[in-house]
Amino acid sequence: MGHLLFLLLWGLHKVWGRSDVLQRAFPFHILQISSFPNSSHARTDFLAWLGELETHRWRNESDTVQFLKPWSTGRFSQQQVKQLQQEFLLYRLSVFNDVQKFSKVLKLTYPIDIQVFVGCELHPDNVSESYFHVAFQGSLTLSFQGSSYKAAPDVSPKVDVVVQELNKDPGTSAVMQVLMNYTFPQLVRGLIEAGKSDLEKQVKPEAWLSSGPSPGPSRLLLVCRVSGFYPKPVWVKWMRGEQEQPAQQGDILPNADETWHLRVTMDVESREAAGLSCRVKHSSLGGQDIILYWGGSRISWIWALVVLGCVLIVGIACFRRPIWMWLKRHCSYEDIP
Repeated sequence: MGHLLFLLLWGLHKVWGRSDVLQRAFPFHILQISSFPNSSHARTDFLAWLGELETHRWRNESDTVQFLKPWSTGRFSQQQVKQLQQEFLLYRLSVFNDVQKFSKVLKLTYPIDIQVFVGCELHPDNVSESYFHVAFQGSLTLSFQGSSYKAAPDVSPKVDVVVQELNKDPGTSAVMQVLMNYTFPQLVRGLIEAGKSDLEKQVKPEAWLSSGPSPGPSRLLLVCRVSGFYPKPVWVKWMRGEQEQPAQQGDILPNADETWHLRVTMDVESREAAGLSCRVKHSSLGGQDIILYWGGSRISWIWALVVLGCVLIVGIACFRRPIWMWLKRHCSYEDIP
């Protein structure tokens, strides 16, 4: 694995400069997925996202990085963007050569899958936390911590050979420290400043109730769906009065427009469904929770009848003649077909 993102991060070190003070913190992540079906072929893809927004992508079939947002280039000039593309190409070649090298030394069996996860989180007090993890065949294998690479707990002794080889070059470790402690945080600050309007947007959720397939005789599956909200954190509970009820919450999943949706279900006896409600809390609602009552359609009809009754009463009061005279004047048996 050799440098494993060393060239990539070194390229970022050269093209990103200083930025102003961070106003709000968002984590930035780069995920690399490399697959080697045999010693002659490889596929490497990259995804990068800031907070919940995907910002960069690099597919194996392309020699260029995709900047997915108008602000994904940060403070890059066209020349710096071109330079970054070259760094990615060099890095992809480096990964291929390093895997070939270690597969021979360690007598690894193909196919080989490697994932690299690099991230940086900036906190409001201007303190940063960066991390660099490498997984082999889906299991965490090694990380860069402090000033050197370290093997993950309970891994094969073969990993120690890789770690020792990586730590032989003190120059590489020194550059990694600069990148993780200085350059990477500055990179994230620049992206946050450029994409602030997108990152801080608020989109209100929509919610509705329905019933799912019956779980059994005399039972109901109550479903509360919430969709179209941003940012991702949301609180959705089935309630009886002010008491939370046991329910099953699914994963928060993305919509095509970068908003999110969620499904929360509750299995109850039919006679116990009355009085239940689904409550939704979200930052976009300004403290005004969405509350949907099971059987709310029937309640709406009751209110409609109440309103209609009030209208009739007001109408009667406005007429000087008794209501029965008005009815007699406008209605007769002849009107009945």
